[in-house]
Amino acid sequence: MNSNYSTYTQLLRKIADVQNAASLLNWDQETYMPAKSATFRAQQLSTLAGIAHELSTSKEMEEVLNALANDTSLSEKEKRNVKQSLKNFKDHKKYTTEFVKELSQTISETFQAWHKAKENNDFASYAPHLEKLIGLKRKEAELLGYEAHPYDALLDQYEPGAKTADLEKLFADVREQLVAFVKQIAAKPQNEDTFMYLHYEKQKQWDLGIDLLKQMGYDFEAGRQDLSSHPFTTNFSCEDVRVTTRINENDLNEMIWSCIHEGGHALYEQGLLPSEYGLPSGEYISLGIHESQSRLWENNVGRSLNYWKANFPLMQQYFPEQLKNRTVEDFYKAMNIVKPSLIRTSADELTYHFHVLIRFEIEKALIEGKLAVKDLPAYWNAKYKEYLGIEVPNDTQGVLQDIHWSHGSLGYFPTYSLGSFYAAQFFAKAGLEIPNLATEIEKGNMQPLLSWLREKVHRHGKYYTAEELCVELTGEKLNFKYFMDYAKAKYGYLYGL
Repeated sequence: MNSNYSTYTQLLRKIADVQNAASLLNWDQETYMPAKSATFRAQQLSTLAGIAHELSTSKEMEEVLNALANDTSLSEKEKRNVKQSLKNFKDHKKYTTEFVKELSQTISETFQAWHKAKENNDFASYAPHLEKLIGLKRKEAELLGYEAHPYDALLDQYEPGAKTADLEKLFADVREQLVAFVKQIAAKPQNEDTFMYLHYEKQKQWDLGIDLLKQMGYDFEAGRQDLSSHPFTTNFSCEDVRVTTRINENDLNEMIWSCIHEGGHALYEQGLLPSEYGLPSGEYISLGIHESQSRLWENNVGRSLNYWKANFPLMQQYFPEQLKNRTVEDFYKAMNIVKPSLIRTSADELTYHFHVLIRFEIEKALIEGKLAVKDLPAYWNAKYKEYLGIEVPNDTQGVLQDIHWSHGSLGYFPTYSLGSFYAAQFFAKAGLEIPNLATEIEKGNMQPLLSWLREKVHRHGKYYTAEELCVELTGEKLNFKYFMDYAKAKYGYLYGL
């Protein structure tokens, strides 16, 4: 191996080690950490963030990247790795170590404040922390720089290359096409789902979730599942990828979709190549592509009739009394109810995008300075009335429901919709390329689909941009038509349109 490239690889893996140590502390913070640990945990995470930043912006890193930037002996993959790392280096150099440590500490403190505020329905106690964090995110946008809109700088951290103007066009399609389609559904008689809200024992739900993860191909020797208030996936390498779920004994939906959704994320991380650890070629492309993997499994597979023809008998074994008089068709209709709801993570796959649209508009307004943090609850409630036609009863079920802003993750939410739209396009292609895909899913055999995703998406790491991958995989750029075609075929059948 080229000596400069070898040095470069060692430097990146050292940074990855520090960042993954911080990720482990974050995972602990959201699962098992004692309450009194909060202050020192914030300090520990701040220290590690500072160390990672110093390593990322070191003179040694600068010299080796500059040497490699013009090295014609590198392979195409090596050149792309260096190009990505050089962009990251230039972005990191725009930050001071002091700013990175302040941002990290503020995030830890804001997360703790959010957690308590959500439990106590107390937005006022959270607001000062969030206000400070929003101020730092505005400063971050200015440090990074942008051409058209400050939100572009933050969006680029999650969906590289995406622009606010492009998202505004995409969400215009959502308003023009999806809103009208949901209105057609609303005019039809609603399907029955009361049996989803009977009492379902926690341990049995947990065991069922483990079975579903194993069937998908999630490797429990390279991961584990735990409980958390907000389901998430985290990884410390492709051989240690952890998921969490949430269980409500009076709502079967929460555990099922959390497990399948987070399982999709985890399969992507477990499918990255261990030989590429620490390098861009060992990282996911973008959060939109990451979300495409979770949404493909959750919606295109997990909410399909074929999937439950394989798994409904298993669920009846776990819950014979609750489901004894129910058929797989009953369950298929119940799990695909379309109706406005308060909670984004529990929303159906169509109105879900209205939840994302609301957050996109709020984030833009916060970063532009047009919306003050103190006015967030009222603004949120007004948007839910406007887009979903529902009243928000309290802040816990409203503006405090999501963890993202307490993590400083502004620019993240739009990737959820991008993921669903990519998923529909990818799954349509999978149906053309995998022999008898629907039949294999109906038999409970998910391996052909997982193998296809490993080959087409996972193994590439960041070799492609999101747009390049979409063209490479499907022959065209992201096209909202695939999502609408999927939605109309599925829900046209379910609601007799």
